[in-house]
Amino acid sequence: MQRVIVQVPMNKDLKETAEAVSSDMGFSSIQEAIRVLLTKLSKREFSLKVEEAEEITHLSVAAGKKFKKAVEDIKAGRNITKTKSVDEFLKLLRS
Repeated sequence: MQRVIVQVPMNKDLKETAEAVSSDMGFSSIQEAIRVLLTKLSKREFSLKVEEAEEITHLSVAAGKKFKKAVEDIKAGRNITKTKSVDEFLKLLRS
């Protein structure tokens, strides 16, 4: 098998974070993680879903459910209401 080297320019912080996460996931190196990803990709066995993380850990369970519902409604184009302040928005969420 002929081997090649692929160079991917990136920010140093990104590389270090990716190395730490790949290690946490059980990979021996970031190179191994990339090889697994590329192997799966080349066999069309790789799927990728990119979504925005929602940080609602500081909310109560009930408020978190309302927040998630509000986000779903906004994404679907339902119940879009403009508010003038954060307090007004939170009051609307509580209603």
